[in-house]
Amino acid sequence: MDLRIQQVRAKQLLKGDMSDTDLEQYVQERVWLTTLEKAANWGRANSLFPLGFGLACCAIEMISVIGSPRNDVARFGAEAVRGSPRQADMIMISGRVSIKMAPVIRRIYDQMLEPKWVISMGACASSAGMFNNYAVVQGVDKFLPVDVYVPGCPPRPEALMHGINKLQKKILERPDLGWRARYRAEGTEEVA
Repeated sequence: MDLRIQQVRAKQLLKGDMSDTDLEQYVQERVWLTTLEKAANWGRANSLFPLGFGLACCAIEMISVIGSPRNDVARFGAEAVRGSPRQADMIMISGRVSIKMAPVIRRIYDQMLEPKWVISMGACASSAGMFNNYAVVQGVDKFLPVDVYVPGCPPRPEALMHGINKLQKKILERPDLGWRARYRAEGTEEVA
């Protein structure tokens, strides 16, 4: 019966026989209105291009999320892992970061195009974990603005997927909180 009603309404619409109120109701049921910013943020949140930067054992968990069929991030639009920072908008840092590696990661981060996001994966990347010594940076937030922390040593693949989901939610809800505005760091881009 419902299909028959839809057919009759469609015929009336094509003939131009619908009243103004029925036509307005028909349009409101089928047309979505949004802003350009919301549509762009929806696209950004559902098509993340990660740059995997694995430095230690957490990298194996990151690879298992990206490549395995059981924990596939393709469901969330983040399966296209990039090898070049110019093609990525999210960097996942997993593992301990040595003092010598920090400037390299910072340069790679600066080469990424705006808007860009950072996921710190594992205890070592978030707080140096058990490596409390002079050679390891005590968390990547010392030299990069981190958007999402994924805890664990090593974190489970499900934890990384949850972190990606939290980042997507953050992009959809509060996209205006870019790190340059958040830290009042306009003009800090690296100049070659």
